[in-house]
Amino acid sequence: MDMAVSGKRVLVTGGTRGIGRATVLAFAAAGARVVTCHRSADERSQELARELKELGEGHLVVPADVTQRADVTRLAELCRRHFGALDVLVNNVGADGARPFGQVDDGEWHRVVGENLTSTYLTTHAALDLLVDGASIVNVGSSVALRGRANGVHYTASKAALIGFTRALCKEVGERGIRVNTVAPGLTETEPGAGLPPEAVRRIVGMTALGRLCQPTDVAAAVLFLAGDNARYISGATLNVDGGV
Repeated sequence: MDMAVSGKRVLVTGGTRGIGRATVLAFAAAGARVVTCHRSADERSQELARELKELGEGHLVVPADVTQRADVTRLAELCRRHFGALDVLVNNVGADGARPFGQVDDGEWHRVVGENLTSTYLTTHAALDLLVDGASIVNVGSSVALRGRANGVHYTASKAALIGFTRALCKEVGERGIRVNTVAPGLTETEPGAGLPPEAVRRIVGMTALGRLCQPTDVAAAVLFLAGDNARYISGATLNVDGGV
């Protein structure tokens, strides 16, 4: 299927691993031009830059901490200089948090909320006047936002807030034809077994209608669909990519 993103100018936050990396490469392979960011330079960022170079010109992999306003301001200005404007913003940066609620201290709360929610606020706020009329914003959330997760109250709350962010913002920017949607993955295998003990993987797979863990490319395909012109009348939606948990 043609994802209808060829030629689009795209910013993806947190693009050097997992879902972000799969999304960046999928956009580039589909003919879009992509800027993506990472918190610190490492072999993953260098490898991604090499892979993007093989897919074509016009892509950038740059350092930026999108939980910090100064970094986000610099990132938006870089996109302005490089692209002139943006057609797509993908807010992908996020962090997990697995801790009983009684053991969540202020530092842990602010870490998870900062990565999962404040980063989306800062990046979207900075990019808003860069987005062309008819642009698309896609937020990467989590399917636990709709069902909750023990030992993850702060994580669940931050991802649930993204749904509210999406529903409210789409009503403000809709007059410009800008669409805002959320993709909500299930447990995603960004490393073998999603970094879980085998018995935990078996239990989760057993709860999933499709009988397997989510792959980063599954999520990337959903992001490209919502970003592309094929989804031109979809806004304010949360698209579950959890295999039917």
